Order: sequence, then C-alpha cells, then structure tokens
Amino acid sequence: MKDTSSRHVAISAGRNRLAAVLRFAGELVTVDQASTALGVGRVAAAKTLARWAGQGWLRRIRRGLYAPVPLAASAGDQVIEDPWTLVPELFAPAYVGGLSAAQHWDLTEQLFRTVFAYTARSVRQTDQTLHGTPFSVHHVAPDMIFGTQPLWRGRVKIQVSDVHRTVVDMLADPHAGGGPRQLADCVREYFRRQDADAGRLIAYADRIGNGAVFKRLGYLGEIMGVPEAVTTACRDRLTAGYARFDPSTPSPRLIRRWKLWVPQGWGRARVVR
Repeated sequence: MKDTSSRHVAISAGRNRLAAVLRFAGELVTVDQASTALGVGRVAAAKTLARWAGQGWLRRIRRGLYAPVPLAASAGDQVIEDPWTLVPELFAPAYVGGLSAAQHWDLTEQLFRTVFAYTARSVRQTDQTLHGTPFSVHHVAPDMIFGTQPLWRGRVKIQVSDVHRTVVDMLADPHAGGGPRQLADCVREYFRRQDADAGRLIAYADRIGNGAVFKRLGYLGEIMGVPEAVTTACRDRLTAGYARFDPSTPSPRLIRRWKLWVPQGWGRARVVR
C-alpha cells in the first residue's frame, strides 16, 4: 500500500514538473527549454525528457525535440495537430511556401498533406516524413528569405510566403506548385485576385534571378490573357537557353518565342477555363 502511494506521489510530481515545462515551452519542447524551466543542466533535462517519452507523456519528434501527448491519445495517434508549428523549430530560418502557402492564400481548393518548407539551413533530404507528416524541404540562401508574412498558430509564430512570393516560388520550381496543371491553376487564380500586383511579381522574380520563371510566367500569361505588361516584362527578361515547363513531366512541344518545352496538347483550351 505504501509503495503504491509513493508511486502515485512520484507520478503526480512528475506531471507537475512536466506541466511547468509545457507552460514555459508551449506546444514543442526542446532540451534547452526543459533545462531552463526545471532549473537543471542540459544532460539532466535530456534524460528527463527521454524518461517522460518512455512513460508515454511526451513523443519524440526528433533528437532533442518533443511534443506532449494528450491524455486521450492512443499509441498511434499523431500528437501535433498543426504540422506547420514544426517549421520554425526544425528549419528556422525558414518559411512555409509552395502549395502549402497556395492553400493558405486560396489559390487552390485542393488539400495537401505535404508541408512545403523553405530554409536557409543545409538540406540533405528534400522529402522527409516527420511525426507522420510529409515535408518537402527546399534550401534557399539566407538573403533569399524575403516576401514573407508572420502568422500565429497558437503560441507559435510562423513565417509564410506572401501571395506574390508563393507564385514566384512555384514558377521557379513547378514541383512545389504540384505540377503543370496545378501551377497553371494557381497562377490563374492569382491574377483574379484584387491584390494581384504584376509589378511586385516581376520584382520578386528579378530578385530570385531564375530565368525559367519568366519563361513559364510569360507563356502562362500569354495563354491566360493577363495584362500585357506582364508578358512584355517577361519577354524583356528572356535568358539564353531553353527550359522545361516542368522538368518532371514529358514536354515534347517547344514554344520557341518563350524558349520553353511544354507538355503535349498544352494551349489555350487546355489551361484557360
């Protein structure tokens, strides 16, 4: 009886210590945060977090990073309700972009599980699965992190590409735009928006310095009937050499005026709805 009572006291004390850590850290807990909250060294904090994970109170996201497990969660449940909150902790300096941002800005109605993250950290593996969520992680130079806006998800501050940077990133890498058709749909929706800004779009593309962006945007702009200033700006910036609309998609048709290889059958009837 005494042993049982002592065990309950120990569990209660452990829960209280964990609660103190969570009040300090928020939705994700690092070793440094636990060390500060508990007033112990990093080694002791790391052992405590590992012990709590072993007891099922926390779940390990990666080395040194944990998330609290809700009392009602089962062993196979995903404990991170909003995977975007992982981006600052895992990849900072970073922002959410690509199709993830396109969803946020209502450029597409489709839902995607993959979280597209752009980071100034070195990236060894583009496609990663973290805590059951697929991530598509892209490296950008530190000075290329621009055109973003802060977004609060609970207590976590996230950077997300603004609608203009979102489109430019997808034009620079059609994979981040979901492929040719999805990218075309997003570009079309962008130019339907009241806040569409051709000047800012071109300025962002200039800063990115990827010639394929202007070839893809010029071609899409031409068949979609966007303001002529857009296609003129793209034509003025055409670089030497040819690009593919999407390197992962067979593109046997060459549009010489845009120096762009596009999928078979693409044209006004295929893209404009």
